Amino acid sequence: MATSKIKKGDQVVVIAGKNKGEKGTVVSVKNDKVIVEGVNKVKKHAKPSQANPNGGIIEMEAPIDISNVMYLSNNTPSRIGFEMKDGKKVRVAKATGEVID
Repeated sequence: MATSKIKKGDQVVVIAGKNKGEKGTVVSVKNDKVIVEGVNKVKKHAKPSQANPNGGIIEMEAPIDISNVMYLSNNTPSRIGFEMKDGKKVRVAKATGEVID
């Protein structure tokens, strides 16, 4: 499996789907899906449990396909590439040339 270009903690914008244009921070990345804070909210019916003694309807973020989000570099959506800097492989924002990590 190839290295994911979007990582936990990245600022992203949704570029496709019902939440197009919304911005947020990546909470988790798993199996080419991302969960973005405050985006793609769904209501889920939960049975009572120790963590949630009353149960009821809870609102949570649902996963979005990783291809539907784009990294935000200085409020500019950007593709991500990899470059070698000082012997280390780093992510680089293509639009601004900024080294991400």
